[in-house]
Amino acid sequence: MRSVYLVAYDISDAKRLKAMHRCMLGFGDALQYSLFRCVLSAKEKLMMVEAAKEVINQREDSVMVVCMGPVEGKADERLEFLGLRMNISERRALIV
Repeated sequence: MRSVYLVAYDISDAKRLKAMHRCMLGFGDALQYSLFRCVLSAKEKLMMVEAAKEVINQREDSVMVVCMGPVEGKADERLEFLGLRMNISERRALIV
């Protein structure tokens, strides 16, 4: 079963920030520069977490992963936008 995850990060170094953004592009869609919506299986989520751990400095950086629920459920209905609504597409493939 695939679930929708929101991934937000706060990276203190510009080089790692760019690397993290590139890393996350392989797992989901950017809603904002440091906020991604990812549709992942449990295995893909583990792969994403491991990839993120390779990029960040665990003493200086922070990554938050929020499970919004199954993709078949109401996960995307939990997202509320003010102003310009971001285009949320349904990605079926993982690009690593």
